[in-house]
Amino acid sequence: MESGNAPGKARALTMAHASSADPTGRVFAIIPARAGSKGLPGKNVALLAGKPLYQHSIDAALAASITDIHVTTDMAEILDSPMPDGVTVHQRPEHLARDDTPMAAVLLDLLPRAGLTEGTLVLLQPTSPLRRPETIRQGLQLYANSGASMVMSVSLAERGVLKWGLLDGQRFVPLVKPEYCFANRQSLPDVVRPNGALYVFDAGRFLTEGDYSVEAIHVLPIPEDEAQDIDTAADLARCSEILSHNGKTET
Repeated sequence: MESGNAPGKARALTMAHASSADPTGRVFAIIPARAGSKGLPGKNVALLAGKPLYQHSIDAALAASITDIHVTTDMAEILDSPMPDGVTVHQRPEHLARDDTPMAAVLLDLLPRAGLTEGTLVLLQPTSPLRRPETIRQGLQLYANSGASMVMSVSLAERGVLKWGLLDGQRFVPLVKPEYCFANRQSLPDVVRPNGALYVFDAGRFLTEGDYSVEAIHVLPIPEDEAQDIDTAADLARCSEILSHNGKTET
């Protein structure tokens, strides 16, 4: 559930809000931190502003008043590290820590094993260290009030992607609508992409269905700086520069 950085200038997005009750029941955060990384080896423990990447997600969850936090990892550096109150670290099985392991498989293993079979699950990937606590709170509120099957953070993307297509032999097959292929880019509708910073959904429903419930996804747009995703050393340097400009320097 990762994605690259969004290009383009920020534009206004609209979201439909349905009335509902306040959040109830258990709310817990899952932070997945796998050891393997091709672009930046050991990236989940790489230091940013004096803290390892995974710690930024823990701190954001705690600051958002989530006190039930679970880290799933195969990294000895994390397994052996002291954790704040409310944070539990789970050893991830080796067969679920490969490059091609889908996140759904990790969750299907962890949730019943950790007794997390009911409640609102907040998935926070360590590679999004600039995610703000307020964004987590907004995501939970939107999830509670919208009737969504999932809330996920998104960034604005280049609208020109709507002009793209697939190849069927030598035949061009439009990705969306044929008329978009020949439209002026400025006339195309806004496009958003998942940025991987935040996913909120129901743990029980996920376990019952064995996968994410996607029929009613609501989106939470976040600023480009906050949506930074770290996969390479250049990404890490860019995030460090953003934090420096925001008045947070390495210690």
